[in-house]
Amino acid sequence: MTTLPGIAGVILAAGIGSRMGAVKQILPFRGRTILECVIDSAIASSLEKVVVVIGHRSDLIGPMLAGKDVTVVINGEYTHGQSSSIKAGLQALPEQTGAVLFLLGDQPLVTPETINLLLEAFRASQSRIVLPLFHGKRGNPVLFSRETFSRLEALQGDRGASPLFQEYAGEILQVTVGDDSIHFDVDSEEDYRQLLAREAEG
Repeated sequence: MTTLPGIAGVILAAGIGSRMGAVKQILPFRGRTILECVIDSAIASSLEKVVVVIGHRSDLIGPMLAGKDVTVVINGEYTHGQSSSIKAGLQALPEQTGAVLFLLGDQPLVTPETINLLLEAFRASQSRIVLPLFHGKRGNPVLFSRETFSRLEALQGDRGASPLFQEYAGEILQVTVGDDSIHFDVDSEEDYRQLLAREAEG
């Protein structure tokens, strides 16, 4: 992968996915799995390093990642919510990391181009938080600068990093993107059917 110095990606893929009723990370999509699609887009982008945080059914998911150019972190505290995976991912980053882009392991349609758009916006602005918008609605992935890391490490529960949006409200850069992939995650069987239908329609 080409590098944009100091920016790492952390893919959050440790959750149980209770609404799905299956291990959604390994559901097939585009000849791979949903999680592999997310990983491959991250690797194809300008991220300097890619960390994948797994937890639930790591015995199934871990072997699937062998040979990928990623650092795999097993979050033994994944039942404590997404904040535990955020912290596990941060702990795996090199000290010189200047920013982290958090990607969701169930958003297989996010492209390397969208990722790079966010990275380039951060490089130009050095904003504390950079997030994508489509039709005025916020989505994922979201980038956080090193200055926010201590606040990320203090998160608790399953709320993710959303509390920081209010704390850093004046230091957020919103970047408009050209498709709704930033809003589309696979949380349920219906979502998965919609994903497959979208792919079939081309």
